[in-house]
Amino acid sequence: MPLHIVRNDITKMQVDAIVNAANETLLGGGGVDGSIHRAAGPELLKECITLGGCETGSAKITKGYKLPAKYVIHTVGPRWRGGNCGERELLISCYKSSLELAKDYECETVAFPLISSGIFGYPKDQALRIAVDTISDFLLMNDMTIYIVIFDRKSYQISEKLFSDISEYIDDNYVDEQTDRFPERRRRLGIFRDGKSSRESAVVNEAAEAPEMLSYASQPEKSAMSLNDALNQIDESFSQMLLRKIDESGMTDAECYKKANIDRKLFSKIRSDKLYKPSKPTAIAFAVALELSLDETKEMLMKAGFALSRSNKFDIIISYFIENEKYNIFEINEALFAFDQSLLGA
Repeated sequence: MPLHIVRNDITKMQVDAIVNAANETLLGGGGVDGSIHRAAGPELLKECITLGGCETGSAKITKGYKLPAKYVIHTVGPRWRGGNCGERELLISCYKSSLELAKDYECETVAFPLISSGIFGYPKDQALRIAVDTISDFLLMNDMTIYIVIFDRKSYQISEKLFSDISEYIDDNYVDEQTDRFPERRRRLGIFRDGKSSRESAVVNEAAEAPEMLSYASQPEKSAMSLNDALNQIDESFSQMLLRKIDESGMTDAECYKKANIDRKLFSKIRSDKLYKPSKPTAIAFAVALELSLDETKEMLMKAGFALSRSNKFDIIISYFIENEKYNIFEINEALFAFDQSLLGA
């Protein structure tokens, strides 16, 4: 998928370019900056000396030297001064300047740290929101794979309200499979009632709790359908439903797969194969991109052979966003990452 959030050491990322959260001198420092200089070797410092520094919000590029990355893009983030000194605009500029440099140098893969969220003091939840929004806007118009690299849990934080709302939603909706009431109900049905045998009680009470079962049992058996007849009644496939929904939405294919955080090559496979079976995160990603209701999402998942379960936190988080009509896939992925769940996309 075009935008990934990963937990890793940025100096280990095998990409075309990594972004360095530098200071204005470009001569190295603490945090990410120091780690990148140490991993790249002294040649990086020698080239940085020739660049004459860098202004806050701007970016400059060097070779990667001993790093796995071909290039290092150095950008200077703003120091947090309360939020009323142009910090937001400067931080957005850091991402935009870095992305444009990467594009100019024909980079296909780029890894970013959360700029300014370390010793520069930018609030982590706001820094993350700016990073995701700016990168996702860029990806709507450009083909590139971008990573936001989180070194440890302390470096990552979604908004406190969103985290609290999702936690409460999970608490209200989560059903532990180990406490499923069905085994308990089956045991209860074995108890003698009104002098009836356990078997008789089971039939009567099961029917009382699920009258549709009794009516079904009383119906005469229908002749079995032949295999050919069954195959001729195969319903609309996932691919067919997806393409139909895209047409109904008025979106172009490109708008849909970009909004779904899906790679163009994968979408081409889905379009060309009407029986294509996507992964569950991919199927949900398209449902989110199309802004389907929860019922429509369940229908699309069913076409791919999946369902939403109340015993799965990933599914509950997805349901939370869809029920609240929050269809920003990057915000959903931020939340999924915060709760240690798989991300949406390919």
